[in-house]
Amino acid sequence: MRPTRLLLNDLKKALLTLILALVSAFIFQRLRTPAPFLLGALFGIWLIGGIAKPIRPHLGIPRWLYVPVILGMAVMIGSMFSPDMVAKTSSWLWSLITLALATLIATILAAAYLIQIRGYSRNLALLCSLPGGQAEILLISHQLVNKDYVVVLCHLARVTVVFCATPLVLSISQGESGITRSYDALTGLPGIADLPVLALIQFVTLAGAGYLAGRLLRLPIPHLLGPIFLSMIAHLLGVVSIPRINEFVILAQLVVGGLIGSRLAQVDLSLISKYLIDAIVNATILVMTFLIIALTLSVFIDIPFLDLFLAFSPGGIYEITLLTLLFGFDLGFVAFHHTFRVLLIFLCLPLVVKPK
Repeated sequence: MRPTRLLLNDLKKALLTLILALVSAFIFQRLRTPAPFLLGALFGIWLIGGIAKPIRPHLGIPRWLYVPVILGMAVMIGSMFSPDMVAKTSSWLWSLITLALATLIATILAAAYLIQIRGYSRNLALLCSLPGGQAEILLISHQLVNKDYVVVLCHLARVTVVFCATPLVLSISQGESGITRSYDALTGLPGIADLPVLALIQFVTLAGAGYLAGRLLRLPIPHLLGPIFLSMIAHLLGVVSIPRINEFVILAQLVVGGLIGSRLAQVDLSLISKYLIDAIVNATILVMTFLIIALTLSVFIDIPFLDLFLAFSPGGIYEITLLTLLFGFDLGFVAFHHTFRVLLIFLCLPLVVKPK
């Protein structure tokens, strides 16, 4: 009986969150903001939850909804890798090496601030400063430190800063035409009804089989990396060709934005206000370090700065991938770099963070 009650409770949370997110997204769309479904869901849920305290416990995106959305996004990321892209990856060597160095430098600088100036423990400072794998870091942080809520706050601050600033940077740099293209890109995607049944079966199969393969191979973040690699291989071999699906892209934006917004709404600033400045400074150090390094690199290699900006941006891979898709930038380049950074972080994590 208890699992049934929990499922019904999760279902009510998801339904309420998605309805409020959708209403907020339509308002943002009417205002012609960049990425209205993403930003509308985030700010709408955050604002409603912040103002109406009684509603906070009833907001949230359950894992059984979040994970399938990530599986689908991973398949779409993998679909960006076509046979002619193999030649391109060799030209990404310097950007990947620079990204690895930037990840090391940014993490050290952000952690040093928390350790040397704010007196954080080594484990806590490092977990707060890792520029990627947000959801997974939050899941394991309670096993490694006592103040896991500080880790939550720092990662939320980082993702929120990037998540809110990136559409503004893109819309300013691209102008009104950039916002218009992002709207056109979404409406121009084929809908579920336009796709053959075989394409939908392939989409679901790659997602499920990729997840199982990721679990069997013990990949970090199997629900992301497993489907990405399987979809990538299938598309590189030319076995399948799966387009991005309009309804799924909208759902992904609502789920990702609603998830961040509901988490922010749960944060009681009166209890953790003393950590808020630390989280903002930590996020600023990370963002500025990656921004400066990406800007410097763009001078020396023949890759547009905005592609580098998105590829180096220390936001969540899901959020940045969606923004890259909406604004029409090189999704394969951006997704490959973010996946590389997440792999790097999780491979190095056991070496730098010790169990408590």
